[in-house]
Amino acid sequence: MATDPPGMILAGGRAQRMGGGDKGFLPLAGRRIIDHVIARLGPQCCALAINANGDPARFAGFGLPVLPDPVPGFPGPLAGLLAAMDWAAGFGAGAVVTVAADTPFLPVDLVARLTAAATGGGAIAASPDAAGELRAHPTCGLWPVALRNRLAQAIAGGERRLGVWAESCGAGRAEFGSQPFDPFFNINTPEDLAAAEALASGQAGARDPRRIR
Repeated sequence: MATDPPGMILAGGRAQRMGGGDKGFLPLAGRRIIDHVIARLGPQCCALAINANGDPARFAGFGLPVLPDPVPGFPGPLAGLLAAMDWAAGFGAGAVVTVAADTPFLPVDLVARLTAAATGGGAIAASPDAAGELRAHPTCGLWPVALRNRLAQAIAGGERRLGVWAESCGAGRAEFGSQPFDPFFNINTPEDLAAAEALASGQAGARDPRRIR
């Protein structure tokens, strides 16, 4: 790709394991989680937007477009991906990058490596789990905008799993290391938030708890 693609931060989830609300607004190392995501992804993309449902005014301070799911009923991250594709198509981009709003440690070379790994079906990130098995992170991916009609049809047909969608498209995989901790560590629970705080502050001995279970 001749230019950096646009990026969409997926913040449309309902955060039920965190008691509801916007996980991205939770504090982490003196900033909000989503601030870390923006700081890491922004320099890698030509433009950024946020996918979120509800009142967009709560994101006004970011100065970014806020786009709701184009499909009702909270069908999951595939709807956020469709919003990303529609947005990117609006200004002629050939592909769009997505990341989750609860992944504050994203690699600073994420977009370059996704681009290098991309096939006609795009590419998703992957990293080893605690057992050394490669684990896919499909919310962090690069997606050809040309797939948006196919995606809309899949959602209408009942598909809800982003990983299954990526596999069906033949998406490539960009592999990242996971030492000393997984750069795709995502915050789902209060315990995860506490672990992320320790990792972000560089506390001695801090480790990704999902690497030692």
